[in-house]
Amino acid sequence: MSERPFDEILTELERTIAVLADGTAPLDDLVRAHQRASRLLVEAKARLSELGARADETAKFLSE
Repeated sequence: MSERPFDEILTELERTIAVLADGTAPLDDLVRAHQRASRLLVEAKARLSELGARADETAKFLSE
């Protein structure tokens, strides 16, 4: 699904969450940051699932 490295997604998510945690941005910006964080979380979960499946395949191959 996603081709972006997991670490890149996670870094962007952390930056976005920092904006939310600060809470000093205008409300419109905070809403956009929340929406972006939600999208990034979905992307991170999908990428992590892909990486987990690849790790499982590798482990299975190595145990044969």
